[in-house]
Amino acid sequence: MKIGDFLIRNIIKVCSSFSGSGGSAVTHNKYLKLAVIAGLVIIFDQITKAVIQNTLPLYHSITVMPGFFSITHIHNPGGAFGFMANKSPGLRNLLFLFLSSSAICLIFYFYKSTPRKYSLLSTSFALILGGAFGNLIDRIRFGEVVDFLDFYIGNYHWPAFNVADSAITVGITIYLFHLIFKKMPE
Repeated sequence: MKIGDFLIRNIIKVCSSFSGSGGSAVTHNKYLKLAVIAGLVIIFDQITKAVIQNTLPLYHSITVMPGFFSITHIHNPGGAFGFMANKSPGLRNLLFLFLSSSAICLIFYFYKSTPRKYSLLSTSFALILGGAFGNLIDRIRFGEVVDFLDFYIGNYHWPAFNVADSAITVGITIYLFHLIFKKMPE
């Protein structure tokens, strides 16, 4: 059994323990929102990465807005901002697969614990979940993440990122808004 198959099976097992058994139609609608938002993020992320991989050679760029934005095909073996990119591939992959799997289970728990009236907060968790799965798929398939959104001013580049990273960032921003402005559920 491949490590990816093993992790996916166990993620589903562990995370399903958070949802309990049975449940009302209201509960199912709550999880339908999670599935739709996270699913759309995953689909859009994987489609955009496939387009980049099939149309733009590695390390090539297409300038969209000169001096500000390009589409640049790169692979990031590390985490955010290239964290651990130069470490052993085996250790790095194991660590990131574990961290992604743990984050996914934690997001399921937070989502389950969020009352329905906190719609924006639950949306943030769905965005983070979709992004985490999008990048986890890349790590399982390629051992690294495909990035292509390249923003810069002159020669100063922000680290390239992808749709999954964007969803995670928007989700975390919404979460922090709730945390900072004390809009968290009791």
